[in-house]
Amino acid sequence: MTQQDFLSKINPTRDKMYRLALRLLISKEAAEDATQEVMMKLWDRRQKIKEYANLEAYAMTVTKNYCLDQLKLKYNNNLRIVHQNYESNSISLQKEMEVRDELSWVDRIIRDLPEQQQIIFQLRDVEQYEFEEISEIVGMECTAIRVALSRARKKIRESLTKKHDYGVKRS
Repeated sequence: MTQQDFLSKINPTRDKMYRLALRLLISKEAAEDATQEVMMKLWDRRQKIKEYANLEAYAMTVTKNYCLDQLKLKYNNNLRIVHQNYESNSISLQKEMEVRDELSWVDRIIRDLPEQQQIIFQLRDVEQYEFEEISEIVGMECTAIRVALSRARKKIRESLTKKHDYGVKRS
């Protein structure tokens, strides 16, 4: 079979092959590539084309199978990419131990604060009460609460800084 004979038999089906590929692959570029690849496969099998009663049905079947194979490959490649980029949201054991240690240090520091500062820190920074609500609970003025909270935060910050800087020389 000559190239001219082949093209005269396949060209009427080419648009249908492209539309099927476009329907399955969605991308115009992918559909064009698929149509071209199927045309190459059909050219390689040009000697057997005479055996098929309905050349259009055969070309459409080859196109469908090629597109489905491409979708399977794309799906598998995407799975591999997702799997390689997957990051667990769980905290590593080492990080979890560091967080627990830090929280226990903060807890010890808070316990060393005067009782009034402990209560105000707990109500404001942990329970997230507003200053007016804290004022009602502890019976203090808002400005006094702000001062006590500032002192508590400063003591916690200084103690943590001292802990973290332990053994580090400052020049």
